[in-house]
Amino acid sequence: MAETPKSATTSAKKRKLNAPAMAMRKRVNGDDALVMVTAYDAPGARVASEAGADLILVGDSLAMVVLGYDDTLQVTVDDMAHHTAAVARAKPNCLIVGDLPWMSYHVSVEETIRNAATLIRAGAEVVKLEGGRKRLAMIEALIDAEIPVMGHIGLTPQSVHAMGGFKVQGKRAEAALELVEDAKALAHAGCCAIVLEGIPVKVAKMITDAVDVPTIGIGAGPDCDGQVLVYHDVLGIEDRFVPKFVRRYADLKSASVDAVAQYADDVRSGAFPNDAESYHMADDEADALGLYGS
Repeated sequence: MAETPKSATTSAKKRKLNAPAMAMRKRVNGDDALVMVTAYDAPGARVASEAGADLILVGDSLAMVVLGYDDTLQVTVDDMAHHTAAVARAKPNCLIVGDLPWMSYHVSVEETIRNAATLIRAGAEVVKLEGGRKRLAMIEALIDAEIPVMGHIGLTPQSVHAMGGFKVQGKRAEAALELVEDAKALAHAGCCAIVLEGIPVKVAKMITDAVDVPTIGIGAGPDCDGQVLVYHDVLGIEDRFVPKFVRRYADLKSASVDAVAQYADDVRSGAFPNDAESYHMADDEADALGLYGS
């Protein structure tokens, strides 16, 4: 009997996470670290699920790694809903988090709830938005509408112009304390988790220790309650820019280029397709057409 792959066994045993259960996951309580990875389509969702990830983030990083934009600001609610639905159709054994894109939660409470509902209808089970205390009105309204919310502070890519680029945040004491207060406010407002991006290790630990909900780090060191990375970074599909915090677990870009190059060589040489890869008529039918031996 063939041995069951370890990833399939892990996925089969793991109970799918929900928002209330996630909100209680803290490493200080002895819980396992949360594993979150981005995915933007059904194949990616199946890979994440079979590998045993706890959460899938349908991130606005979609703009850069899938749609070809230079930053996350170009992606729309419709884009996010389209890709969230693709992930949801795979029925992954992971909690699906949908990113609210830039300007989808900035104008009014009504518009924020409407846009979040679009992602929920598409298959998201939690929505994520960026920013600290200035987002409290929107967060509280979403939670009042019974839509679970994940916060995101530190380096917030949707604020790239205001921050003057993708820069580490909270490096000075005053800025670090502001981030701690932001995290406390988000947790108090009801966020079920908070992403900490691009902040110093000690600051991430301060925040993690200061809140009762889990923190999920990306470029925030090892002391968070979980970690998230972009699917295309983990697999080495994206190689144009590799941030310091990325660890590549494969080199699928090179493997893919090599595979397609071999295919192209075989097509040009006539080696593909071969006889076994082609369909054939019965001899009597070929004879009836005068196609002897076809």
